[in-house]
Amino acid sequence: MRYLTTFSCSVLVIAMLTFILPNTEEAELYDGFIRLHVIANSDDKKDQALKLDVRDAVLDIMSDLTAECANIKEAETVFTMNKDEITEAVSKVIRANGFDYKVAVTLDDEYYPTCEYAGITLPAGVYRSARILIGEAQGQNWWCILFPPLCVDTAKAKEKLVTAGFTQNQIRILTDGDNVKYKMKFRVLELIEQLFAALDNK
Repeated sequence: MRYLTTFSCSVLVIAMLTFILPNTEEAELYDGFIRLHVIANSDDKKDQALKLDVRDAVLDIMSDLTAECANIKEAETVFTMNKDEITEAVSKVIRANGFDYKVAVTLDDEYYPTCEYAGITLPAGVYRSARILIGEAQGQNWWCILFPPLCVDTAKAKEKLVTAGFTQNQIRILTDGDNVKYKMKFRVLELIEQLFAALDNK
């Protein structure tokens, strides 16, 4: 009887994990986005205002450059090829605001918490991340989605997700973040990512 109870509990746990943990299609959500992470020089009001001006400049450039990109690989290539242009545009904004801060523009993997942008919920995890570091980069962050270009045109979010190659099920997950099942999965994803991050730091 004890072994039967143990077996029953194991089956129950497996069933729960099957329900909660993401399947392959859900896990592939991470592979379709480039996130934008702008970090201000400091939390001073002028530095925070500058951060938003820099954000606007980057979004203006990238929305034009990625307009014809069909997937994240093409968007990554466009970003890399135009990194000098992006850096110069950001530097010009900085100078126009009366500062001489240095700027660093990178494209790398970075952990993001669960975030919602105009009705689209992205689960916590590691994404490709375009980072714009202004000056000492000690101020508050500004996060959004660089590709697909959802920050500049949220009204056509679903259309842009389709164009970028997301499946109907993936789009349903992204746009139905209030669903209890997806909230549970997002939370599990976040806990798993935090666990792996803690193990990597040991």
